[in-house]
Amino acid sequence: MHSCRATDSGGGAALDKIAAMTSNVTAVSYGLKLSPSEPENLRSLLADSGATFEDASSAGDGRFEVCTLDFSVPSSSAADIAGLRHVIAAAKENAERTGVDTAIVPAELRKAERKLLIMDVDSTLIQQEVIELLAAYAGKRDEVAAVTEAAMRGELDFAQSLHARVAVLAGLPAAVVDSVRAEVKLSEGAAELVAAFKAAGHAVAVVSGGFNQILRPIAEDLGMDYWIANELEIVDGALTGKVLGAVIDRAAKEKYLREWAAAEGIALEHTIAVGDGANDLDMLGAAGIGVAFNAKPAVRAVADAAINMPYLDAVRHIAGV
Repeated sequence: MHSCRATDSGGGAALDKIAAMTSNVTAVSYGLKLSPSEPENLRSLLADSGATFEDASSAGDGRFEVCTLDFSVPSSSAADIAGLRHVIAAAKENAERTGVDTAIVPAELRKAERKLLIMDVDSTLIQQEVIELLAAYAGKRDEVAAVTEAAMRGELDFAQSLHARVAVLAGLPAAVVDSVRAEVKLSEGAAELVAAFKAAGHAVAVVSGGFNQILRPIAEDLGMDYWIANELEIVDGALTGKVLGAVIDRAAKEKYLREWAAAEGIALEHTIAVGDGANDLDMLGAAGIGVAFNAKPAVRAVADAAINMPYLDAVRHIAGV
């Protein structure tokens, strides 16, 4: 593992002129492999924005590598943080693809005594889309997958698309729910991420456009503080092709983020939201930092940070847990 410790690459006086300041921002770079040039390129970009560098550290476990750089800027307002993110995104757009992403995170969030992590479930906490696994038992997997893709890209109303997809399940025996639950696999690093947040005294929640019958045992097994999803209607031992109650859509996801943060006494600025599809956008936008996990382009374009590798526990490094 190479070091991402601060070095003087020219312009050192400019970087040291306010060295006594306490860091108010952290840059976290992560990827399957970080080249030695990555930290220096990042420093150069940030120096042009008036950054003064402080502590730096490296981490990694053989799956991915992380470089964390604390720094100070004259102002760490939301607008200025957004400006730094734009600078980093523009530089990545113009560079050769490196497979490395950088999150710009307010130090206040990373240092918060208590945080709330809230995650989407399908294709985020777990590797699959549950509706597609269920639809396979009705011989409709490809048809449903196409609708799911369009909905996650934001091309279809989520509630309407959910009702249309669930309708194809009508008549299936309720036992298929147990079969699908056995097929579900957590994303790599998911259990470790939840355990780390819980061990540090933080709250963890999941909110899903999927189904309670699948999510409940997963959430209970992981020790989630809060969870909610749609409820499949089952009558006389068979799926009816309907869901009960209001659909958990993008507005509901944001609503539960706000409700659960308030219940825990955690400021929204100290929340981390993770998701991959268009129905996660409101939640990602409302959180202290919104992370796009192997997400659709429309989500990556507006999220505060992006993880483009299969390891969900990279969120730990972004959040400082």
